[in-house]
Amino acid sequence: MKTILEKSKYLAIIGVISLLIASLAAFVWGTLKTVTATLLVIQSAGRDAGITIELIEVVDSFLIATAILIFATSLYELFIGTLELPGWMLAHDLYELKSKLSSMIVLVMAVKFLEKLLELKDAEALLQTGIATALVSAVLIAFGYFGKKD
Repeated sequence: MKTILEKSKYLAIIGVISLLIASLAAFVWGTLKTVTATLLVIQSAGRDAGITIELIEVVDSFLIATAILIFATSLYELFIGTLELPGWMLAHDLYELKSKLSSMIVLVMAVKFLEKLLELKDAEALLQTGIATALVSAVLIAFGYFGKKD
């Protein structure tokens, strides 16, 4: 039984491979968004109001792709073996991995809120979205700050 349990750590490779595929897809998605944004800038000679939103979406897509890559490498490091990568790219325990996820969610929510702010159609809906974003961000930041118990 001990051997089976010790070898079961390799089941994490399924998650690592899946996350690497998802990260690759997200990088491709970001690249396609970059091409679209670049074409919009060229075709409109920089005058289209949607350029800012398109560029923010490019940043958002690469942020998500990078986060997924960080999770893939961290999952490998936590369960399979060591990797020679920069320290910021790895989580050394499950708490740290959750904290990185929380931080990325806050960043993505901030980018999405900024997109809504630039599209400003309904001030009341924007206020509600802003309050909801702030509350969820506060909870996630608090989790990161207060959550770890030594």
